[in-house]
Amino acid sequence: MPLSRSLSMTSLTGVLPAWEEDELPVEDLLLFEVSWEVTNKVGGIYTVIQTKAKITVDEWGDNYYMMGPYFEHNFKTQVESCEPPNPAIRKAMDALIHNGCQVHFGRWLIEGSPYVILFDIGSAAWNLDRWKGDLWDTCNIGLPFHDREANDSLILGSLIAWFFKELTDHLGDKPNVISHFHEWQAGPGLILSRSRKIPMATVFTTHATLLGRYLCAGNTDFYNNLDKFNIDKEAGERQIYHRYCLERAAVHCAHVFTTVSQITAVEANHMLHRKPDVVTPNGLNVKKFSAMHEFQNLHSTNKAQIQEFIRGHFYGHLDFNLDKTLIFFIAGRYEFSNKGADIFLESLSRLNYLLRVHRNDVTVVVFFIMPAKTNNFNVESLKGQAVRKQLWDTAHAVKEKFGKKLYDALLKGQIPDLNNILDRDDFTIMKRAIYATQRHSLPPVTTHNMLDDSADPILSNIRRVGLFNSRNDRVKVVFHPEFLSSTSPLLPMDYEDFVRGCNLGVFPSYYEPWGYTPGECTVMGIPSVTTNLSGFGCFMEEHVSDPAAYGIYIVDRRFRSAEESCNQLTQFMFSFCQQSRRQRIIQRNRTERLSDLLDWRYLGRFYIHARHLALSRAFPDKFKMDPMAPLKLMPWDPNDQRPSHHM
Repeated sequence: MPLSRSLSMTSLTGVLPAWEEDELPVEDLLLFEVSWEVTNKVGGIYTVIQTKAKITVDEWGDNYYMMGPYFEHNFKTQVESCEPPNPAIRKAMDALIHNGCQVHFGRWLIEGSPYVILFDIGSAAWNLDRWKGDLWDTCNIGLPFHDREANDSLILGSLIAWFFKELTDHLGDKPNVISHFHEWQAGPGLILSRSRKIPMATVFTTHATLLGRYLCAGNTDFYNNLDKFNIDKEAGERQIYHRYCLERAAVHCAHVFTTVSQITAVEANHMLHRKPDVVTPNGLNVKKFSAMHEFQNLHSTNKAQIQEFIRGHFYGHLDFNLDKTLIFFIAGRYEFSNKGADIFLESLSRLNYLLRVHRNDVTVVVFFIMPAKTNNFNVESLKGQAVRKQLWDTAHAVKEKFGKKLYDALLKGQIPDLNNILDRDDFTIMKRAIYATQRHSLPPVTTHNMLDDSADPILSNIRRVGLFNSRNDRVKVVFHPEFLSSTSPLLPMDYEDFVRGCNLGVFPSYYEPWGYTPGECTVMGIPSVTTNLSGFGCFMEEHVSDPAAYGIYIVDRRFRSAEESCNQLTQFMFSFCQQSRRQRIIQRNRTERLSDLLDWRYLGRFYIHARHLALSRAFPDKFKMDPMAPLKLMPWDPNDQRPSHHM
């Protein structure tokens, strides 16, 4: 059965192209996707598998299953329990259950409603020592008893390999199985499955190499020394040698190895000693609005909500014009250097100086949304919102009284005497409200009480650059060390609504294998700053001829010094501050037009390509693939809303 496929898309938003010749029958295949983050949000991989579910279910129907660890709370709140549609899966599950290992099945309640098979690690923990012995006998990798995450990943992997053995025994030759494993935590399942010669096609995706993340966090000049690192020594010094071995073994065991970006492909080639077969960029489910002005309206609505928070947080110091205030933000995992928070703070200090020197009437309020260890909300922050609410209630009450008297006077055909329309009590109430807004301290730079205030990298650098929200600062800083939630008493907004209300997302990452945050900004029509060391930034440089014209500012952190990168970022932000409101609206429209480029309906083809390649390598007698037809995309012009490509 030939496995060559011709990709021809009449438009970017069209359905995935069909097979032109002998179609690969999905009904004769079962696809399993394995990740620690199925129903379990830890980081960006959760976003990948959750957003990709719909297009995969559309393609595979009931032949697609996700696999991961069972967590009772997640299962009860996110999964609808049901029976497996395939009797072979039921039998494989029963084999594990009869041996004392709990396995749960259901539909994950996300878009696409994919089937999930979740393995209870706790119920199988009594096998750990035996399975550690199996892993050592198989590939001479030993796991220390104190590394709980590695031990849990071995339990999960052993259960999954056991499940696949039972499943393939029941299925026989048909249907064939493809299993796709994400990240090193899923690696043991792949290693054990391959060592036991279980007949299935395997794909392994690394979203970031273990050692790469550790080395970059240690302020190493990573990209200029990729070929100079003693990998074993570096992993051993960081006490992650066993994890690194699991990751590298999984990479070399898989029929097809993929990674999420070109920059990570270069890194993986050096760190894991295998060149990725396919680069599978991360996409999003893009919901298009029927009219262009709809997402602009959402921006205005959500910006008004953020402005309400700013009114409360800066009460007593609200001597800047909110209509001329821009809202910038950075969000993500609290990795100070990797996420670029270091050069962002330095650039903000320089931006503050430029805005003051040029006597610019623009004020920039910058939010840092990075979860850190806190013990509660900051009392000053809560008080600020209470004062704002009290002031709003007072103004509303006086307005009602004023409005009623004005209405009565006009009904009588009189122009009311504005000096008498409010009595002395009304003025007293208003004066008390004004006095309540007086504050003798500066607005806080953080919304929570930090557990380790003196050693916190963001707060330490705020102190160093002197951004204390003083009256003459044109750049104000708010550090919100917690994920956003619509139930918060401080800033009651979900992340998506918050992003829509901002003017610019700033993500000057040093280590970012992909980078969902600027991608999410793009699909919401919000301009963003990224770097040429992030997968997203490289992807945009490759596919869009002038990214800055479309609101994607790419800082050069690969070929410039830190000082030069910092100046470039400062200049990007200063130029953005000089735009008129009309220019920003036009730019948001242009940014939103790039969203089709990040749609899974477009980027999902790379995953399709990886699966076909795996089948052709695992079952060469059944599936053939044209080696002269690599999947490649050509640069795309957003003006014609259509990607050019060839295969």
